[in-house]
Amino acid sequence: MTSADSSGRTAGPVHDARPSAAAEVFRTALRSMLRLLVLLLVVGGAAGWFTSGLPGVWGALIGVGITLVFSGTTVVAMLRTAEATATTTAAVVMGSWLAKMIVVIVVLAVIRDQTFYDRAVLAAVLAVGVVGSALLDYRAVLRGRVPYVESQTDPKVPGPDDGRA
Repeated sequence: MTSADSSGRTAGPVHDARPSAAAEVFRTALRSMLRLLVLLLVVGGAAGWFTSGLPGVWGALIGVGITLVFSGTTVVAMLRTAEATATTTAAVVMGSWLAKMIVVIVVLAVIRDQTFYDRAVLAAVLAVGVVGSALLDYRAVLRGRVPYVESQTDPKVPGPDDGRA
């Protein structure tokens, strides 16, 4: 929608100050994922400590970090492009996917031969984190109320129903 100034020229698109319904869904997914990762850090760190001591804690920390990079970048990319065109959103999501794949591969290659962490704890925390995050994203989208069409109105521009002629 565009608005016209006093000369009759269109000033450009009118943007509503409220975040879109899609942005709210992505915010909900991000909050849920961060809560999961904090819980996973506490529970995974404690389980790692009890199973293998300090290497288990390091395994849990690395697992939570990789999960944050892996799952968080997609949600943040979607949140940042919630108001963008489909082409821009696709480009940002694909670019962030490529970047996170490179980061995850480099991190795993660097720590591959290290002995300061427990690989089983890392794998378990990473699996629970990624699957849990995907399920929380699914739940946020399923519960989100995103309309097919959102009206974007400018309160300063009189509409047909406000009684002004």
